[in-house]
Amino acid sequence: MRAVLCKAWGTPDDLVVEEVAEPPMTEGGARIRVMAAGINFADTLAIQGKYQVKAPLPFSPGLEGAGEVIEVAPGVSGLRPGDRVAFNDEYGAWAEQVVLPASQVWTIPAGMDWVTAGGFPVVYSTSYTGLIDRGGLKAGDWLMVHGAAGGVGLTAVEIGKKVGATVIATAGSDEKLALARSYGADFTVNSSDDVRARVKEITGGRGCDVIYDPVGGDLFDASIRCLAWGGRIIVIGFASGRIPQAPANLLLVKHAGVLGHYLGSYRAHALPALTAAYRQLFAWYQEGSLRPHVSHTFPMTGVAEALRTLLARKSTGKVVLDLAA
Repeated sequence: MRAVLCKAWGTPDDLVVEEVAEPPMTEGGARIRVMAAGINFADTLAIQGKYQVKAPLPFSPGLEGAGEVIEVAPGVSGLRPGDRVAFNDEYGAWAEQVVLPASQVWTIPAGMDWVTAGGFPVVYSTSYTGLIDRGGLKAGDWLMVHGAAGGVGLTAVEIGKKVGATVIATAGSDEKLALARSYGADFTVNSSDDVRARVKEITGGRGCDVIYDPVGGDLFDASIRCLAWGGRIIVIGFASGRIPQAPANLLLVKHAGVLGHYLGSYRAHALPALTAAYRQLFAWYQEGSLRPHVSHTFPMTGVAEALRTLLARKSTGKVVLDLAA
């Protein structure tokens, strides 16, 4: 089978596509023929050895994908060959086959195509668990979403509107802000503007109950001052490149919190909550409440260009590898 391989820490151009042995079946496992796999900002860190989980070299990157079950281990129930599924793990998705625990595999809706399914798991489950489980977002809340035209950002806008929040979206261009509005954002702010002043104006001085931040850096610094009393910032990542520090005095006087959210830890510590999140998300997709947005697809051999597209901020929503191409 073919797989994208990272043989040494480096850049997208250092990745290679090679023939490798099929992975062995494991106890409680499922073997999946991968049809599409999503690309995430975390993958750009993983190939540099800078991600939270450092995979053993050589490895195939990729946190998520979708495909057809072709084999299950003895004793596995709830999955069978021929099932159409999505999955997520720490790495390994950019390959024609994966074997992973059946507990990390979820049956997808009948009408969901492979490319949509391949880019669905990470961004939607991150936003659902981040906003609802960690952030306690509810109807009537003010929600601000940074990087609102990106993978996790656009899904946070959708989910925020679905639960009845008023959504303020930030992004770096008029085109990206227009996309966020088309997905339900009530107000938009260019991230190069004075975000604190704009939020004060929009909310009548109240501030936001929940701020969803995959960007960090200067936007995080501004976000502390945009919180309502009792508000929460959900830290998703640091796409800006700078890991910020939270001034504890402002958190004290605002009775506010900064909550970290790392999806990978859910598989180890809160798998039932993750499974419940997928169940709800797929139900929303089936009823038409979610419209996954994939701006770019690439064949497996185009993985370097796919990563460069993401890093150059030329994409919106998701970038997906189409392994069937």
